Amino acid sequence: MSKHCTFVSSTFILNVPPPQPFLSFCNVFGSRRSRCRNWRVNMSSHPQNDVVVGCGGVSIDFLATVSAYPKPDDKIRSTSLKVQGGGNAGNALTCLARLGLNTRLISKVADDSQGRGILDELRADGVDTSSMVVSEEGTSPFTYIIVDSQTKTRTCIHTPGYPPMIPADLPELSLLSALDGAKIVYFDGRLYETALVVAHEAIRKNIPILIDAERPREGLDDLLKLADYVVCSAKFPKAWTETSTVPQALVSMLLRLPNIKFVIVTLGKDGCIMLERSVNAGPSTEEVDIDSLWESLELRRNKSVSVPTCISSSVAKLKAEGIGTIDGKLYIGTAESIPPSELVDTTGAGDAFIGAVIYAICAKFSPETMLSFAANVAGAKCRDLGARSGLPYRVDPRLASFIH
Repeated sequence: MSKHCTFVSSTFILNVPPPQPFLSFCNVFGSRRSRCRNWRVNMSSHPQNDVVVGCGGVSIDFLATVSAYPKPDDKIRSTSLKVQGGGNAGNALTCLARLGLNTRLISKVADDSQGRGILDELRADGVDTSSMVVSEEGTSPFTYIIVDSQTKTRTCIHTPGYPPMIPADLPELSLLSALDGAKIVYFDGRLYETALVVAHEAIRKNIPILIDAERPREGLDDLLKLADYVVCSAKFPKAWTETSTVPQALVSMLLRLPNIKFVIVTLGKDGCIMLERSVNAGPSTEEVDIDSLWESLELRRNKSVSVPTCISSSVAKLKAEGIGTIDGKLYIGTAESIPPSELVDTTGAGDAFIGAVIYAICAKFSPETMLSFAANVAGAKCRDLGARSGLPYRVDPRLASFIH
């Protein structure tokens, strides 16, 4: 471990002062393909004691709401300002902690006011920060976020923390402790060198891996080769596979990543699309063009229903012209139709969705239930400013039909 880094020990956690306000691919496939072949069941349960480990980014978010996004050289005033914790991994684990799971975060901050604020806020939400690294020097990550009240969009300007996290920052004993009893490990694609070390140890321990593929990043391809589940942003699949449609890209991803059980693409207000690999399809299974199937499902979708729903195909041999064929099942999930008067900010909606997907995997939800549940959690988040303020707790009545 670097001499300029220290771990946040469990003892230190117990003695921190009250939270202060702050402005404010490889040879492993063969050994893993037999594991968790059927990830889903139709009955749901509350995974009360399940542990989820996350490795990735945390930050402080400075959220300024404006009446309209400024033009170049404009001077405008914000209508509101909020300062709170952010970062994909921090947000997703906060979501999971509020849903009642045990969460542990591997990341790095500096020993500055922002870093201390990040740690305090995570702890207040029940996230275990004992595997976090605190650098004695440098700066913690932060993000400026401009929320446009007119278009309901947000623009992010991120400044990475320094010094960056490296594998030497994470001693073996700390890594083993973080992964002890873990049900699943989540990576947001950042801190890739450290993430690869954590991922390989997770594989050795037979712990499933979920990857957030938000955009192409250095080292992400190596992580994807180790993943069991992938959740992508809308633009990632076509960019990564160089295909012309999202359904074709999903077939390409499952062909290139043979360990993947499902891949989900989030589409914002248009919901999501998911391709699940089938391991039980027989030789007589019908062959269907993936684009045609997607179009037929879109025609069946009831866009007048405001609550999130999900429709699916039968298991088929899904063919992408010029790419190949995969045995699988296609799902389309809708997003919640939020009234304009209630829609505040979409910052962190994808992180909330991913957190809910991880919960659903642990709770063994069916895919249909999983997608509807994740859409509800993401919709709740969008009703407040910032990535975390609107994240629901498990006692939220909006989640009562999913969590008993």
